[in-house]
Amino acid sequence: MWPGYDRIGPYGRSVRDVAMSWSAVLVRRLERHGLATPLAASPAGVVRAMCGAHAQVMSAGEVSVALRLASGGREAVRAALWADHSLVKTVGPRGTVHLLPTADLPMWTGALSAVPPHSPFPDGVRLTPDQTGAVLAGLAAVLADAELTVDELTVALADTVGSWAADPVMPAFQELWPRWRQATALAAHRGVLCFGPNRGRKVTYTSPRRWLPGLAPAPGGVGALLKAYLHAYGPARPRDFAQWLAAPRPWAVGVFADLGDELQRVAVDGVEGWVVAGDVEVPAARPAGLRLLPYFDAYVVGSHPRERVYPGRAAVRALAGSQAGNFPVLLVDGVVAGVWHQKRSGKRLAVAVEPLEPLSAARRRELAAQVDRVAGILGGVPELTLGTVTVGAHA
Repeated sequence: MWPGYDRIGPYGRSVRDVAMSWSAVLVRRLERHGLATPLAASPAGVVRAMCGAHAQVMSAGEVSVALRLASGGREAVRAALWADHSLVKTVGPRGTVHLLPTADLPMWTGALSAVPPHSPFPDGVRLTPDQTGAVLAGLAAVLADAELTVDELTVALADTVGSWAADPVMPAFQELWPRWRQATALAAHRGVLCFGPNRGRKVTYTSPRRWLPGLAPAPGGVGALLKAYLHAYGPARPRDFAQWLAAPRPWAVGVFADLGDELQRVAVDGVEGWVVAGDVEVPAARPAGLRLLPYFDAYVVGSHPRERVYPGRAAVRALAGSQAGNFPVLLVDGVVAGVWHQKRSGKRLAVAVEPLEPLSAARRRELAAQVDRVAGILGGVPELTLGTVTVGAHA
């Protein structure tokens, strides 16, 4: 246990302060993410440990999960999604595509449904509350036992709830989408909609209730999600949780306060953070190891403070403004130490790595092993080069 002392916390309760070093925090995060030692778990268990895997770039999501598995490649992740359905591809935190454990969807839908909604669209485009309810009911009906493309859904919803649902009024990617698509994220957060397997190049949607009958948002889901987040990324502050969810900071402060004595304050090199009460043990080891993390890997997206995770030149080279994940990163001893890029040509997988500091012979051996691992996950023959990566940030 780390030494501590009693005090009155910011929410008026007695807490026991704990001092923890940044090095200890890195050890905890690396071990819990399966980045120190791969996790002896299924793909769903790995995603649970990560508190969700970002999958806006699906190949990157597959690499994120497979890197943390003791064995297996992207085929294991695909089997979890499309064969045994222990994973589901859906809209998760920040309105972005994620892989989530199917069994955890009651918690996730309960939490994401509780985040205060915000619409960027003006009157005349924005769905009214009645229209939103109609679209959600329509989606539940037409997706109950089907996998439909966007075009097919547009036709089905026009027939089910009215032609207004199909009106092309929603500005998106320099075109106009049908009105109902404003409700896509909300439908996912309510457990009404998730992704089905692609049909060629076309996305399909279906209902997660096909694999989890009776799915409903769990009361108290947001508190359970905060605990899961703190286990994977703590110590953390309300503003970190808010940024991770794209939620208002005052709302996040309230979520922390609502958990009361279930949370515990710690001081990380003098900076306040929070963990689940009692979760203050750390291994004696120092953070160690080199990893290649793909676009939007959960570790860098969820970890704070940014200036500690992206120290010095890493903040300039590997962040897009203040946004993490837009570059694949070279992780050394738990912090960002470079960027990388991979390009496939047939079986050949060319991996270019740009370290921000020279690598020792031992680090080069670790890097070669990581390149082999990534190539194995993707089913390619690796070719490693060291030098400047010219590819820009992912939008």
